Amino acid sequence: MASAFLRLAVAGTVFLGLSFGSAASAASCGRSPAREAFDVQGLKSELMVTALSCKVQDRYNAFVGKFRSTLLAEESELNSYFRKMYGKSAQREHDDYITQLANVQSERGLQSGTIFCEQRLGMFDEVAALDNAHDLSNYAQAKDIMQPAVYETCAAPAVEKSTRTRRTTRRAVRKI
Repeated sequence: MASAFLRLAVAGTVFLGLSFGSAASAASCGRSPAREAFDVQGLKSELMVTALSCKVQDRYNAFVGKFRSTLLAEESELNSYFRKMYGKSAQREHDDYITQLANVQSERGLQSGTIFCEQRLGMFDEVAALDNAHDLSNYAQAKDIMQPAVYETCAAPAVEKSTRTRRTTRRAVRKI
């Protein structure tokens, strides 16, 4: 009994450490436009998978209609991100991301079984209550949306140039 409690306590501590660690690293990044675009795209995909799985496409269409301009702006931000990160292969990488996103979210739905729709349909009511793009972004960031991979969405830190110069010494090769 005591060992089971100990294992549970250790597992909980590890889980909290990992949770706060990833939250801290995300928070240290701030709210970058790319991070917001990934969050909103994840939410959009989650709602699409829910709509298709639970046969509520009309609710998904209402969401898209209400936030069309925001969704288009976030899609544009994602396009920019992938162009900057992947150059000529940007479209392929972006398409792969969208496909993987839908796949991991569909898989999560399959694992949930019959309770999936019960768990997810409330999201449509929640997004319907949102007023604007800022609310949508905050909502998407706060939800635990499954993503297929971690993408670096923070700007790389500036590299400081050293003012010191290196001395190199040359050794003369002596002939014997």
